[in-house]
Amino acid sequence: MIRHLVKLAWARRRANALLVLEIFASLGFDVADGPEVELYENYFDKLGFPPDHPATDEHDTFFIRGNSSADPESVLLRTQTSTIQIREMLERQPPLAIVSPGAVYRRDDDATHSPMFFQLEGFLVDEDVTFAELKGVLTLFLRRLFDEHVAVRFRASYFPFTEPSAEMDVTCFLCDGEGCQVCKYTGWLEILGRGMVVPNVFGYVNYVSEKYTGYAFGM
Repeated sequence: MIRHLVKLAWARRRANALLVLEIFASLGFDVADGPEVELYENYFDKLGFPPDHPATDEHDTFFIRGNSSADPESVLLRTQTSTIQIREMLERQPPLAIVSPGAVYRRDDDATHSPMFFQLEGFLVDEDVTFAELKGVLTLFLRRLFDEHVAVRFRASYFPFTEPSAEMDVTCFLCDGEGCQVCKYTGWLEILGRGMVVPNVFGYVNYVSEKYTGYAFGM
């Protein structure tokens, strides 16, 4: 019985993942993959993380070898799939729109966190890309995924490689916004974070920041 329930849960999870990718594919995004063991420079330096960012500490990130940009051979288990953005931009010129699903690893192990989980990130780079376009794309995605009438909201936030940045919430699907334990009685569930790519990230991949703009999101 337990084995059957586990198989059923994995089947549903796979179906949901495929639905997410199908929605983004219908919006013109390509699907890209990348290594789970990543170079320090691709993960921290080229994404604009400051040297003293908490994620660079060994108690937050699984380091395989080395733990600083001073060691060119430093490698780690990626804590997010953002590194695929760097790899894709180093190989391709704009315009491009990418989503990248995959496993990520963090030193979290408590009632609400797992040291390994799955994440999907996406980004788009082209001329004259705006924050309004980002809001429109993600609102359309969430309404196709959940319900065309689902309410969404945006909250200002901070991420190292986007500015301006924001969190995106949807109405709690269990209580329909009335408030429950799952949504901590707020009526909202946090779905993803997103923002406009900062120009210095484009500098690491030889994009002309005066010509191109872009946005990125992760869930």
